Amino acid sequence: MSQTFTGRVVDKITQQPIETAAVYFDNTTIGTTTDSNGVFSIVYTDVVQSTLVISYLGYEKVFISDYRSQNNISIELVEADNALSEVLIEYDDGLTRRQKLRLFRKEFLGTSEFGKSCKIVNEDDLVLKYDKSNKALYVSSNAVLKIKNKALQYEISYDLADFEANYKYVNLETKTFTTHSVVYFGTSFYKDLNKAEKSKTIKHRDHAFKGSVQHFMRALFHGSLDEDGYMFAQKRFTVNPYDFFTIYDTDAFGYKTVMLKEKLDIYYKVDQGSVIQTSVPKFNVDKYGNYSPIVGVYFSGVMGNQRVGDTLPLDYRFNKSEN
Repeated sequence: MSQTFTGRVVDKITQQPIETAAVYFDNTTIGTTTDSNGVFSIVYTDVVQSTLVISYLGYEKVFISDYRSQNNISIELVEADNALSEVLIEYDDGLTRRQKLRLFRKEFLGTSEFGKSCKIVNEDDLVLKYDKSNKALYVSSNAVLKIKNKALQYEISYDLADFEANYKYVNLETKTFTTHSVVYFGTSFYKDLNKAEKSKTIKHRDHAFKGSVQHFMRALFHGSLDEDGYMFAQKRFTVNPYDFFTIYDTDAFGYKTVMLKEKLDIYYKVDQGSVIQTSVPKFNVDKYGNYSPIVGVYFSGVMGNQRVGDTLPLDYRFNKSEN
């Protein structure tokens, strides 16, 4: 069942309407912009469980999570307090900007065929710092990143909030970096490109989906792990996943609560190996593959190596063109 959420976006100080502000549900293809009066209208269905984001260059973003309980509201944006000095400082950290960009692309976009097909259109907006003492790369951006994924035919608007890559081994002379951990956060909006309906693109998207975290979480919710091609093991012995996952009935908000007994090996059609483990006593998942909290549910192996270039919007396969 579809619903419509409306609102008006204005400057908090002047109360003047803000035109062309971006309004979108995080990590989906559902979005719009405000008109000359600052007014917007956006339609959503039960598929949407993510936060509504209101964004405009030079202003602080606004996040709305309780849009189902309100409507026709006024949203006041506050001008961002930008620190230009951070952009102008040149850091002598032993790496050139080109080298830092190469590291960032690898850990942010990924090294799969899909990740390698991505291009960040506005790389000049990136602020990159390498900390030699901590062997860590920190990245921020002065603008929303525009990413074109040629293989999956998406243009992704990614508002990067934080990026940190930590390395366990670094040799600056040979430019050798062995990754220990990567963490990044932000909001994203997906837009289909011209060839989104082509059979080749549909095939690529299907390949990216199967065996992904999103696919796994949907199968976990629906109890279709076996049917969807997943196998599980511990200490190289095949096990029944439902001896390790405790899954409770759907609550009033459409979520199931999941508890994982201990670390578990996941295989998708034998050749794709991953590991899932948690540092939280339980997490929630819905039928579309949304799960929370994200921090506290950890994947390594194939699933852990998936990056922005491998991801699909949360409403993937719930759009008519993708069914």
